[in-house]
Amino acid sequence: MGCAPQNEGANERLEVRKERMTGSLQNTLPDCLKGQGGRGSRGPCREPDSARTRNSQGWEVRVPSSPSNKCLAVVQEVMERWASLAGSEQQQQRRRRFTMTDLKHQAAEYYRSNEVPQRLEEVLNAMFYLRPEDFYGHLANYFSELSKPPVICKLVGKRVLDGTGHPILEVELSCRVKNHDKSICSSMICSHAEILENASSEAVDADERQRYESINTAIEWINESLNEMLRGLQPTDQHKVDELLCEYFTKKAEEDKERWETEKERETLETAVTPSPPHTAPPGKKKSLKPGKKASFMEKLIPPLEPIEPVVKGSMAIGCISLAVAKAAAMIRDIPLYLHIASLKHNEDFPKELAMPLPMVTVLSCGKSSPGKLNLMKEVMLIPPAWLTVKQGIERCLDVQKEMLKLIESLCKAASAVAESKKATAKDAGKKAPNKGKYEILLGTFKSPDEMVDMYVDLIHKFPYVIALIDPLRKEDAQQWTELCNTLGSKCYLIAENSCRNVSKLLEDQNRNAPKCSGFVVKYTNETKISDLLEMTQHLGGLRRIPILGSPDGESSDDSLVDLAVGLGTRFMKLGGLSRGERVTKYNRLLAIEELLAKNGRLCEREEHEFVDFTEEEEEDDDEEFDYSDLTVESVHPVL
Repeated sequence: MGCAPQNEGANERLEVRKERMTGSLQNTLPDCLKGQGGRGSRGPCREPDSARTRNSQGWEVRVPSSPSNKCLAVVQEVMERWASLAGSEQQQQRRRRFTMTDLKHQAAEYYRSNEVPQRLEEVLNAMFYLRPEDFYGHLANYFSELSKPPVICKLVGKRVLDGTGHPILEVELSCRVKNHDKSICSSMICSHAEILENASSEAVDADERQRYESINTAIEWINESLNEMLRGLQPTDQHKVDELLCEYFTKKAEEDKERWETEKERETLETAVTPSPPHTAPPGKKKSLKPGKKASFMEKLIPPLEPIEPVVKGSMAIGCISLAVAKAAAMIRDIPLYLHIASLKHNEDFPKELAMPLPMVTVLSCGKSSPGKLNLMKEVMLIPPAWLTVKQGIERCLDVQKEMLKLIESLCKAASAVAESKKATAKDAGKKAPNKGKYEILLGTFKSPDEMVDMYVDLIHKFPYVIALIDPLRKEDAQQWTELCNTLGSKCYLIAENSCRNVSKLLEDQNRNAPKCSGFVVKYTNETKISDLLEMTQHLGGLRRIPILGSPDGESSDDSLVDLAVGLGTRFMKLGGLSRGERVTKYNRLLAIEELLAKNGRLCEREEHEFVDFTEEEEEDDDEEFDYSDLTVESVHPVL
């Protein structure tokens, strides 16, 4: 029989155990029983004749024929001990045999439920023909594809510094990958506020306090509530994460609004209780005109600035987490961030080709806009022709910048020589003229909004190579924006930047409060999410307006902004000048992406500049969107 060898082996093992037990028990026998059955053995209880008996287990034991009572008791105790030891050994053996069989069945069922035999058979059969050089590396890659998708396990918010030394927010994201917690990536986002160069010390201190409070609140959100809310979610589910972030921010914004309204009501009550001093006209001031008289002239003032919408403290956490999740998803998918953003824009489909955005390179910066006036020019930027690569365009911009610096140096030397000879007259000429609600284009030169439109028309006629004007007017001058678009819309881009500071708010209003323009400069700050950028670019594309991704006021070393611009397919990218490490890092990333796309054969040629003729646009109600489907388009070839 097939089981005979196994039974024989079991019997042999049992005999060995019996011999061992007999030897161990022999030591426990009294001297009268030791050596029984052997020749010449003698003992104090030894009798000439002996009887043989067997215990319950079949073991033969020799007992003297007439032993003493003590010997009988010892023999009986030994026989019982032998019986108990033999019985327990057999019970343990049966129990061990049952346990091993049960474990084998459980293991087989566990592996069968996870399809381990089938997977092993597939990979081993494939490897036999492939013969990979790294045998276990091929196995690791095969089974890593079958592992569970990584999920978010931890978010850590911290305060770091930007390029100007101001505090910004950083988020570090960790995921549960293959049963281990790993730090995947980090993202940084700049503060919402912009400090004016000529601001007072009190305003600077107040802004610094606001920055620290906002960042501390954001860190608290991230390390506590947001960390618990997003734990267990997949980074690849960007829309789900952004929905939860939007709901959380909406709740916090409502709480902040209620608190702000309560403080405002308290201040109003305190102001009403405090009596105001009687108003007395200052001596020497002219009396106001009587009701029946007419003024000799009527001064037309520009509309007042709209009140600045308060920024919710901690809103930076929303945008920073959304960007970190997008970067983590790109790393998990083992693709660049720009390709991941492009797949989100095209509904998880990878585009065959991508076009690089044209960089807007700043060569002259005329300072920040000061309170009480609007300077004519804030920045002078160069835009390379569309047919040049990014590398060629940057090289040309550098050459132009060098020549311009030489020209400025020569002009400054000549101006300093003239100033030395005319010190007395220069002091008087430096007095400011009173600001009567007009734009100050030069020192002491003011123009009304209507005059500004005429000035820009003359400027474009004299310099036809100017292809874009960014914020030529204030947002409040909506009528002049419309007139400017109807006049110059077919010759250059008219871009609005200050009107698009809050992307989420702009999407809610559907551009109703935005001026009529050719495009917007979008900045990734505060509560702006990746889904908002995707929706904004698609919305502007449907309205035939160009999206421009701009660098925020405070700059960090995070170069993700370039990947966002390439993935979103923006027409231009506003990064600033070719100076300082934070900006140069972004320009280097732009060059690297272009080189990678060209190497893979996915670099698409840019289209020529297209300007919209707004004069053919039909007038619509303010509550409706603009329809640009029937507009004519003209192509202009710019020259750098």
